[in-house]
Amino acid sequence: MSRLKYTLAVLVAVCIWSAARAQETADNGFVVDEIISKVDNYIVLKSELERAYQDYLTNGGTASQQVRCQYLALLIRNKLMMAKAEIDSVVVADDEVDQYTQRKMDMIIAQAGVSPDELEERYGKTLEQIRLEIRDQEREQLVVRKMQEEITKGVVVTPAEVKRFYNRMPKDSLPYFSASVEVAQIVKVAKVSEAQKNLTRAELVGIRNRILAGEDFATLAKKYSDDPTVTSNGGDMGWSGRGRMVPEFEAMAFKLKPNEISMPFESPFGFHIMQLMERRGNEYHSRHILIAPKPSTQDIQQARHYLDSVRRLIVADSLKFTKAAKDISDDVQTKGNGGFFSDGEGGTKLLVDELDPVVFFKIDSMQVGGISEPITYRTDEGKDAVRILLYKSRYPPHQASLNEDWSRIQAATLNEKKDRILQKWFNKARKDVFISIDPSYDYCGILDEH
Repeated sequence: MSRLKYTLAVLVAVCIWSAARAQETADNGFVVDEIISKVDNYIVLKSELERAYQDYLTNGGTASQQVRCQYLALLIRNKLMMAKAEIDSVVVADDEVDQYTQRKMDMIIAQAGVSPDELEERYGKTLEQIRLEIRDQEREQLVVRKMQEEITKGVVVTPAEVKRFYNRMPKDSLPYFSASVEVAQIVKVAKVSEAQKNLTRAELVGIRNRILAGEDFATLAKKYSDDPTVTSNGGDMGWSGRGRMVPEFEAMAFKLKPNEISMPFESPFGFHIMQLMERRGNEYHSRHILIAPKPSTQDIQQARHYLDSVRRLIVADSLKFTKAAKDISDDVQTKGNGGFFSDGEGGTKLLVDELDPVVFFKIDSMQVGGISEPITYRTDEGKDAVRILLYKSRYPPHQASLNEDWSRIQAATLNEKKDRILQKWFNKARKDVFISIDPSYDYCGILDEH
């Protein structure tokens, strides 16, 4: 099986994300775009296809019209899943969509490395407009994922199927993998002391007093709030129903009287003051200012001392690294795996170019088998934390083989099997909806019987 087939299966989510936000602008400043396919009420834009195709090339793919056709087929299949989801009443919960949306917004803001105002200028949109667009994208991605999981539920591959898949690959075109490593971590998020929390409470009380004295809520929210959407909404959360917000926030909303401003209260995100604007039945309209307390230098140092003592026990062979990771690590994604970083298929051997660059540069100065001193860093959620790293093993660059790359080949085999099932589903489901494709793509044969 060609590298393309494997890449298509792995990059489904990337395609959806890239497609939904894709837009090409010509040198004269006019948007150049056109609808190239319709699936009931859903459309595929030419810019969506081109962005997904360019992403494939950027990731090392080889240019060809066949590739472009396969991406177009993938995009159309995703739109068909959205259309069928409506027919079959397949839905995703609003709170799940909101969680993924907020995570994506946080990532965009963190990776941009600029102020919210500069980000808005870069995109030519307010943060709220960006958030709403991302929310639509995340909803589509979640619905498609749910449909795919339902369609391919229970699909597995046997060792014999994996071996047949591998043996079908032309030996002169087997993928060549770069060096891979096994690395584990134990993370301790710096615990914010009560003294730091009290400082945050006092700061919010001061802001609350300024609002009560007549200063503008939205202006102060934009100046002080840690909520990334504040620059566009001034802290206004709009209307929310029960179950949409974290319990602490919702409880306060139903406790306050209209226009009343709360005293500081704590949620998993930090400390808030909230003003209830209006309430009707089980819905409420609120605005808030959020400040996340920051750990002090002493708080971070305490986390370092704690992990240093754990490291000494591990080095003395009084404690196993994997057990310590499972028992005490604060990183949810790795602790269940004994602290090991894993790839998309659950394997612990990561190609060096898949590894977090910060982790890579650290292990590059370590000996295999070594455990690092405690390292201060910031988590993906923006929390100050400390970790120790175990550099368990390193494997040299090599051509794919069953012995060394079983999990990767097994995943590729499973993806191919699922793709065949999804194609059969497409051939059957397309009869239930209206699909049209621009004649310029007739050569792709997407609607031909397979």
